[in-house]
Amino acid sequence: MGVPLLDLKRQYEYLKPEMDEAVLKVLEHGRFILGPEVRQLEQQLAELCAVRHGVGVASGTDALLLALRAAGVQPGDEVITTDFSFFATAGVVARMGARPVFVDIEPDSYNIDPALIEKAVTPKTRAVIPVHLFGQVADMDPITEICRRHSVAVIEDAAQAIGAGYKGRPAGSIADYGCFSFYPSKNLGAGGDGGLIVTDSDDNAELLQILRVHGARPKYFHRIVGYNSRLATVQAAILLVKLRYLRQWSEKRIQHAGIYDDAFKDNSAITRPVVKDYTTFHIYNQYTIAVENRDEVIGKLREAGIGYEIYYPVPFHKQECFAYLGYRPEEFPNSNRAAETVLSLPIYPELTSEEQGLVIETVTSATA
Repeated sequence: MGVPLLDLKRQYEYLKPEMDEAVLKVLEHGRFILGPEVRQLEQQLAELCAVRHGVGVASGTDALLLALRAAGVQPGDEVITTDFSFFATAGVVARMGARPVFVDIEPDSYNIDPALIEKAVTPKTRAVIPVHLFGQVADMDPITEICRRHSVAVIEDAAQAIGAGYKGRPAGSIADYGCFSFYPSKNLGAGGDGGLIVTDSDDNAELLQILRVHGARPKYFHRIVGYNSRLATVQAAILLVKLRYLRQWSEKRIQHAGIYDDAFKDNSAITRPVVKDYTTFHIYNQYTIAVENRDEVIGKLREAGIGYEIYYPVPFHKQECFAYLGYRPEEFPNSNRAAETVLSLPIYPELTSEEQGLVIETVTSATA
């Protein structure tokens, strides 16, 4: 039978009439860059995140980059972030000419360990970027408290957590800036790259809006040097259609996670995802288990034609491009262990019970 890790064709088939109509509308009105659908999406996502402003940009990576710039990060500054995430989280820091400072993760949530942040703060620290990995918000209260005491900006990397909640607050609303990605594989995915930054600050929103259009306001009058990072209208139109279904898709992912949890609960060879007490809504961008015999499990999944992925096989401190930072592996025991054992299984909303049953049967037999 085979089971893909993700099947966007099924999603499109379900939404085809609405998506086709939305895209054709953009083609007809011709406002392809920052058109009316972009503003509509910005407003709706600001409401979803319970903040005043949303600013659409070209990608999730650009969302982080512009947020760092708006937060005043300069070359030579330091930015603290997790050691275990998608490369963009750390890459944008280096692109700013700043120094990434990596902190180990919690062993169960895979999110940054707040208890390790304070000792990483120095007089050069300008910002902290917690990542809400796999769809669960990091423990933000202690993080924001530390940052307030040290007058340090907080930028939520919520690329994998749109719609997730922490103590009743939406992901992206807890810090100075919340950054989202609309890469097609995300829970809310566009038809290409796209991103958005949310903020409750009028001043922050104005600066971000200027930065995304080469630093100009009005057009052709540049008070600062900015970027070309504008969300395409056609992507916003696609996202507006999908946004109507985001909550029910997230709930379907939660149902699938519950089925996996129940199936694996008595299997001591499998470490299941942990939902923290402070989590009000885990959206399961990924369902990530940990197994000691990962290679063997992967072999069985391949034989059965089941999709999987390792998020992420190389922590930041081991990446060749960050060798100059001089970190030692023993400083990051939890991220190293995660990189050696994690394995993400299919969990998309359209996954059938028969397909999920095959995944469960295959993983169970490989870990027996």
